[in-house]
Parts: sequence; structure tokens; C-alpha cells
Amino acid sequence: MNLKSLLLGSAAALVAMTGARAADAVVVAEPEPVDYVRVCDVYGKGFYYIPGTETCLSVGGYVRFQYNVAGDPARNLEGDDYQAGSSVRARLNFDAREETELGTLRAFARVQAQNNTIAQPDSSLGASYVMDQAYVQLGGLLVGYRDSLWTSGVGGLEDGLLTDSDLVVGDFNTNQVSYTFAVNGFSATLGLEDDRTGDIVPDVHAKLVYSGAWGGAYLSAVYDETYNPVNANGITNTIAINGVPISIVGTFPTLLRDGNNDAFALKGGVLLKNLIAADSQLKIEGHYAFDPTVYAGITAINTVSTLSSNQLTNAGVPIILEWAAGAGYAQKFGKVGLAIAGQYGKTFDSRLVTPINGVTFIGQGEYWAAVGNVGYAITNNFAALGEVSYKNVDFGGPVGDVDQVAGFLRLQRNF
Repeated sequence: MNLKSLLLGSAAALVAMTGARAADAVVVAEPEPVDYVRVCDVYGKGFYYIPGTETCLSVGGYVRFQYNVAGDPARNLEGDDYQAGSSVRARLNFDAREETELGTLRAFARVQAQNNTIAQPDSSLGASYVMDQAYVQLGGLLVGYRDSLWTSGVGGLEDGLLTDSDLVVGDFNTNQVSYTFAVNGFSATLGLEDDRTGDIVPDVHAKLVYSGAWGGAYLSAVYDETYNPVNANGITNTIAINGVPISIVGTFPTLLRDGNNDAFALKGGVLLKNLIAADSQLKIEGHYAFDPTVYAGITAINTVSTLSSNQLTNAGVPIILEWAAGAGYAQKFGKVGLAIAGQYGKTFDSRLVTPINGVTFIGQGEYWAAVGNVGYAITNNFAALGEVSYKNVDFGGPVGDVDQVAGFLRLQRNF
């Protein structure tokens, strides 16, 4: 073999090796598609698995614009004296659930921001940013902050008379712990709630509910360990009706002086679906309070801010009802919904409070209210609602009666 042959052979071998390597070049495979968000259909629509976990999460809420009109309580509601103002609310609901060996573990939180133009920007009824609800459930155990068991919907049956101003007595939130036993549409709940008085004894609640395809029924009972009308729930001991100050007979501090400072109340209701026509609901409910209690309180006269917040606060005129009964009816016609409700009751005995004459017995006040609304589904998840209400409380004698016409127009986008 000479030098020329050796060089030619080496060159040929090098070309062959290069060709072989080119044919065996590494090809990077494209990543396989991964379901980063998986639908969780265990708990209904809107739930997704949190990536890398078996926890299902649902995020929803709404954005609402509302224009409110109400007779002005500061002007004794005479003639054409009305307040008017707008409000905007944004609400987010977070619902996380997963299955454990002890049952469903759930955490629910609701955060809400609202602006009412009629009130001071930093007041509780003006610009507000709040944790409206937050609680944890494990099986039948619930701990956290939400609507009082007195008004919350256990077993899928909500309190209220089917209109937006649903005339619920004792409508406020509390810190609470409860346990619910549920089977075949029946549920029984026992709960303890912080009454925010600082006393070591909590309020005690019990609720029985039955719900089915036809509707449902419920019975609630509450033992209010201390009725303190100046507590954080917003009920004052003395209120002014037509400029005349009155107070409820037997309430704080009278009850504290004689040692009898507790209260007991009962409430019940029945819901009937499709009884009169398809897509209809008929609701009847009422309560009786054996003693004055914040759980029997209702905002009888609103301001435009309380219409927006739907809370039992000092901004309106709170009334403590010994008993009340009412009914509501709701009917859907395609995209249109109609609802009406009425309520009648009696307040607890009251006293006239004056600096000169001292305390004078008045007696019970007569209360009644009526509400009507019309809603329209403009498109999917976007609707309009208009509502008008009338409330009247008549104490007779030197106090007389006070009444109010109020209403709102609302546009709301749900998601």
C-alpha cells in the first residue's frame, strides 16, 4: 500500500462515518400535552382541580351596579323628600373541596368591595372592603364566620320571602361552630354562636330542615344568652320615631338589673315549588320571640346605603318584632321573573322616653311591609332587576306611624 492509497482510503472512511452520524442525528421529541387544568365534576359545575393536588376549586362572584331611591328618614318621610344614590359592589367567592376519610373537607371564603356614593367614603356604609364570609367544613362540622344559623340556608332551604328585600328577621353574620346530621333530605343542626358581648356563654341554635323536589320546610330555635341592644349587631336601645325617642320595654339595662337577661325565639317556614304553575315558588314563614332579642330585629326604615348593604344597622330604623308572619311568591316566564312578598307583625311593648316626663308606657306597634320586583335576563350571566318596597310601623299615641317607599334598579354580571 503506498501513501496515495492510504490517503484515499482514509478520506473514504471519514466520509462514510460522517454520513452515518448525520443519519443518526438526535431528534428532540415535542412535549406531550398535559392537562394543567382538569375539570372536577364531583361537586357540580365550575370546579377544577388545583394542579398537582386532588383539591377542587371554584371561583365565582358578580359585579353589580345599583341605583337606590328611599324616603329620607331625616326629613320624617313627608312629601317628596327622597334620598337617591348609586352603589357598586364586586364580590368573589372561593370554594375549595376534597374528599377525606372523614368526609368532604371544604373551605369557603367570600371577599367583597362596595362603594356607596351617599355615605362618607371611609364609613361602614360608604367604601367598604370586607371578608363577608369565611368558614371550614369537615363532614357535618362547620367552624367560621357566616350568616347566623337562624337565617342561613341549611339543607338547601334559604330563609326569606323570595324577593331581594326578603324581609328576614335577625339577618346578620356571626362567628360560629355547628354540626349537621343529614340523611335522605332531612337535616338537623345544632350550633353555638359568639354574640359579641364578651360573656363566656354563647348563643345556642337548633334547626330542623326537610328538602325535596317539591320544596321543603324548616323549624329554627335560638337561645340568646344576653340581649344587649347596643352590641355590635347594631340594635340600639332607644330609637327615634317622628322625632320622639322610644325604647323597648324590658330590654337592656332593665333585664340586667333583675337578672333575667336572656331570650328565646322560634321560626318556621314552608317552600312549595311548582304548586300553582311551572317555574313557580310559594314561601310562607313566620317567627315568635318570647323575649326581645336581636334575632327578632328587622330594619323597618332604610337609607339608600342600607338598601345597598342589606344589613341590620343603625343607619335605618331597627324594629324588634315579637311576632311576624309573611308570604312570598316568585314566577318565571322565560327570561322574565316576577316576585311579590308581604309581611305583618307586632313589635314588643315600648316606652316613651322624655327628659321631663320620664318613662311612659306605649304598647305594641303594628308593622307591615310589601315588596314587588321584576327581573329580566338580558343575556347569559347578565341581568336587570327593579324592586319597590313599602314599610309601615304604627305605634299610635304621641309617636304615631312612620312609613317609607323605597326601591332600586340593578344591573348585575355573574361569573
